Amino acid sequence: MPANILNLPGYTVLRVEETSHDYHVTAEASNPPNVCAACGAETLRGHGRNEQVIRDLPMHGKRVGIYVDTRRWRCASCGKTFMEDLPAVNAKREMTDRLVKWIGRRSLKTTFASIAEEIGIDEKTVRNIFRDYINELERTVRFETPKWMGIDEIHLIRPRCVISNIQNNTIVNMLPNREQMTVATYLIGLEGKEIVQYVAMDMWTPYRNAVHAVLPDARIVIDKFHVVRMANDALERVRKGLRERLTPQQRRGLMHDRFVLLNRERDLTDNARLSLSGWTRNYPPLGEAYRLKEAFFRIYEDCDTRDLARRRYDAWSRSIPAEIAPAFADLTRAWTNWEPYILAYFDHPITNAYTESLNSLIRLMDRLGRGYSFEALRAKILFTEGIHKHKLSRPKFERRRAEMEYAGIADSGIHLYGLPPAAEKPPRPRRAPQDRLPAEKNYGADINTLIELLESGRL
Repeated sequence: MPANILNLPGYTVLRVEETSHDYHVTAEASNPPNVCAACGAETLRGHGRNEQVIRDLPMHGKRVGIYVDTRRWRCASCGKTFMEDLPAVNAKREMTDRLVKWIGRRSLKTTFASIAEEIGIDEKTVRNIFRDYINELERTVRFETPKWMGIDEIHLIRPRCVISNIQNNTIVNMLPNREQMTVATYLIGLEGKEIVQYVAMDMWTPYRNAVHAVLPDARIVIDKFHVVRMANDALERVRKGLRERLTPQQRRGLMHDRFVLLNRERDLTDNARLSLSGWTRNYPPLGEAYRLKEAFFRIYEDCDTRDLARRRYDAWSRSIPAEIAPAFADLTRAWTNWEPYILAYFDHPITNAYTESLNSLIRLMDRLGRGYSFEALRAKILFTEGIHKHKLSRPKFERRRAEMEYAGIADSGIHLYGLPPAAEKPPRPRRAPQDRLPAEKNYGADINTLIELLESGRL
């Protein structure tokens, strides 16, 4: 068996035993210590041995254990004893460093139980490695603070707060709940929070209070989808209330009414228009509710200023018949309570449009969430390799390289004015190599990539 089967330079392989499931590799450290770890003296004497079993990466589909006869040393000068250090072994666990890193990365894409079985370790150990790996990522991975921030929610086991970058369609954080203190604490610790210009959110008071307290200069914009959805909800209340008063035969005449009524008028087929015409003629309140729903949608479609939107809404609200006004009460109350923030959309039309694309994500993550903690699901969403959206910032202006000769510059097509004689070579600029590299910005977990990975089963 070749000595480099482990590909670990710090070890010499002595023997390899292969079973149906495992490789048992006997090895020894190639470079034993020659000075005392305490006093630095070179008077070391052997003082016993202790066999250690070090787990390593799977090889050829089999688990790998490295058996190292670790020596204990005693210093004749100071009397201290110590065990020799094993190279490439994790300080906290009897595993190689590369195995610990492999488990950390792999735990974002597969279950803890399957990793534990593949390596031959306890599932609790995998969980602990995963936790350390995520803690390290939290310290080292920095997402750009969004200028246009979205604050929304997603149901993973229970409602969670999602922080997004609207301009780049990415998720930058997920908070364990949507309470005001949780959101405010996150915003307080946000690096560069002064650059946040707009915050799009739904009509949830704790979000508004947290933003006002921490980001007083940011403009709050109520997401239009949360507002227009209330018009659909009002129509649904009218429809359900009507059906409760009808006979079974009459209800059969309203077959598929929900799907027709929730469609926009411009999207109706000829058959759907015919059905809708009959329903509204026989049940006028249903027709009025549909008219109101369509008119409310057109406020967002037709108005390009807040003043026009306010006038259109005032006219719309006055046209609500008393008979169905209770069904629209939630919408009118919300507009009254949140009017400045709702109208802000017509000055700055930003929206958490990704909410629609997150519908499939919610369903997939709910299924995936069985047996996972929120922390594990959050880590999979935020830190899986290949999911981040990166962008190179524009490099700073640099003077031309000193190595460029006059002829080379001229041949390159660069226009030069007042060029010195070719013999006068400019001095080499003193600049650290890293200064020439443009900084890379990480905007967070790309939502489209995230959904693609989930739907394909790669996450």
